[in-house]
Amino acid sequence: MIRYQVRSSKPATHYFEVKISIDNPDPAGQCLRMPNWIPGSYMIRDFAKNLLSVQARSGDRVVDMRQLDKSNWCLEPCSGPVVIEYLVYAWDLSVRAAHLDQTHGYYNGTSLFMEVTGQSQKPCEVLIEKPPADYCSHWKLATTLQPVDTAPFEFGLYAASDYDDLIDHPVEMGDFTQIRFEACGIPHDIILSGRFSCDQERLRNDLKKICQHHIRFFGEPAPMASYQFLVMVVGQGYGGLEHRSSTSLMCERDSLPQTGQTEVTENYREFLGLCSHEYFHTWNVKRIKPAAYQPYDLQQEVYTDLLWAFEGITSYYDDLALVRCGLIDESSYLELLAQTMTRVQRGKGSRRQSVAESSFNAWTKFYKADENAQNAIVSYYAKGCLIALCIDLKMRQLSRSRVSLDDVMRQLWQVQLETGAGIETQTIQDLIASMIETDLHEFLHLLIYTSAELPLKELLASVGVELTLRQTANQKDKGGLKKEGPLPEVELGAFLQEKEAGLQIARISEDGAAQNAGLSANDVIIAVNGLKLTLAKLEQQLLLASVGEFWKIHAFRRDELMEFNLELVAAPRNTVVLQAGEQHASRKDWLKGD
Repeated sequence: MIRYQVRSSKPATHYFEVKISIDNPDPAGQCLRMPNWIPGSYMIRDFAKNLLSVQARSGDRVVDMRQLDKSNWCLEPCSGPVVIEYLVYAWDLSVRAAHLDQTHGYYNGTSLFMEVTGQSQKPCEVLIEKPPADYCSHWKLATTLQPVDTAPFEFGLYAASDYDDLIDHPVEMGDFTQIRFEACGIPHDIILSGRFSCDQERLRNDLKKICQHHIRFFGEPAPMASYQFLVMVVGQGYGGLEHRSSTSLMCERDSLPQTGQTEVTENYREFLGLCSHEYFHTWNVKRIKPAAYQPYDLQQEVYTDLLWAFEGITSYYDDLALVRCGLIDESSYLELLAQTMTRVQRGKGSRRQSVAESSFNAWTKFYKADENAQNAIVSYYAKGCLIALCIDLKMRQLSRSRVSLDDVMRQLWQVQLETGAGIETQTIQDLIASMIETDLHEFLHLLIYTSAELPLKELLASVGVELTLRQTANQKDKGGLKKEGPLPEVELGAFLQEKEAGLQIARISEDGAAQNAGLSANDVIIAVNGLKLTLAKLEQQLLLASVGEFWKIHAFRRDELMEFNLELVAAPRNTVVLQAGEQHASRKDWLKGD
């Protein structure tokens, strides 16, 4: 047994105090290591950077603890039990790390717990103590770790089968709101922390529908004994990270349903999609996973070209589930789908990088995207979603709706249950081929391993959905909807943000009017044709302008004033609108999951 202890004497300092007790350390010198990344977020984060005051003792004797590199330590040889103690600075309000103050505490195990090298398969216990401060007296604790002689939602002793299990159950502590429901016999809890107002009954009912849908999609029983949605409600922020029996979520206050509301607002629809996405991961990536992640090597980057399948297919089913379980209607779903298509269509990266390449380079490109990302890379989430759509509709078309991507996912789940084997590069393609009489290897190769344009228009037509393209109305235009009135015939080819000094270029389109004129990302436009403009006024000017018209731009680059002559170019038709035609049997089968 490896025993951990977590406490915080003063939450206002943002320090978690961690103790590790090892009964039988390696007599040659026990080594320990901190993870450098967290599963589900593919970037080296160097969690060891937040460790302070690391020390070891055996009885009353101090044991020398030598640091080998940024995340590995070794003790001098010693006999008998040894205790390691250290502080963790927790001031990262995100779903990936740890955060602690007077309002709440939250952590992922990868941020707090050193791994005892060579003893990772041993069972673990963690004693989580309530902070002694008076303002913590009403705090509760939420986690899906197994309680040991501890009442659920109370501080105390919890167990994990091994280190991998220990770090896959995030912990939220504080005076949170708990909403409980059952889905297919499995208890679920929504844990809301932060300041918010919410129609709790509606949220309960809507998430129950999503969870029941996903469980029944893969087949009962569900693979977990209980499940928690750990939701941090904030003024500004968004994100989610999956775990084996819970998810960490961050949302803005207006993303929650309000009492008296009956419609599904755009923000609430996005939140429901996020919950659906992370819950689908319970099967797809937490259990069905790339062979390269069996087991995870959290010391270094682990490369796979399959993230398009695990994130892209999940991104496909997250919103599809909303229409299948009746939370949104067909037109709302097609709007969401068109918005995803628009994001891919607007970036030149989709014509430069395949989703396999995007998956492989997630560590250095996708997770470290810069201002040139739209010109250089493609999202394996967004384009992966569209590839999943193409595969699904192609299979339905060729088999006359006899088989679909639904069957592929269910078969992958059955294989995982029977063998536990990880997914290899060709596993999914070969499985699809076995279900369809037509050889689809070339079709799949073009989708996954090339940057060729996807056959979305023709495949959507097969289910009675028309795809059209139009100009972008303004910077807030996400696509998906028809626009009444005139649309701009020209564009700048730059995304602007209003700053006190002027309009700052956040990102710029390759070969667009702004780049051709010599403007660059981070330039601050202070005048157009001698006038200072707001973003709204600039968009009005674009609506009145003509192709070939010249504008004189004054902008600051760093602290240097520069002048540019910009020739307006034709606005591309890169905004997608989807419209369903008359009743279509294949579309009904697709959207209902039949």
